Amino acid sequence: MLRSMNVEVYSRCLETFQVIETIGRRPGIPTRSYGVDLQNKRCDYRRFQTLHYSCAHVVAACTKVSLNVEQFIDDVYTPECTFGIWEKEFPVLPDLSTWEVPSTTFELVPDKGLRRNLKGRPQSSRIRNEMDI
Repeated sequence: MLRSMNVEVYSRCLETFQVIETIGRRPGIPTRSYGVDLQNKRCDYRRFQTLHYSCAHVVAACTKVSLNVEQFIDDVYTPECTFGIWEKEFPVLPDLSTWEVPSTTFELVPDKGLRRNLKGRPQSSRIRNEMDI
């Protein structure tokens, strides 16, 4: 994917770039370009600031100036943090037969107005009066 992206360096000291995508472009469709600001951890693609994980545009910009991409990945994605989430033990649930389930104190009555109409001839909803007789 990186081969199909052109990176223009706007400011090396401010770490700002313009990344132009040429991935699978059909004739007549303009290429897309994204601004990348590594110092503020921002990309116009918005995946970078939303997930705190580098998108392809950030990787292309880092490759252009020989920066390590891993420094822009949040600590949440490290294996140590992931394993730390699952290191806690889950309590064992007791046997289902020993559970105390309170009996229901109310009766559920279906609302006939919410039922779908049956197939076939539609039912009349007209209110009948003396003139119908």
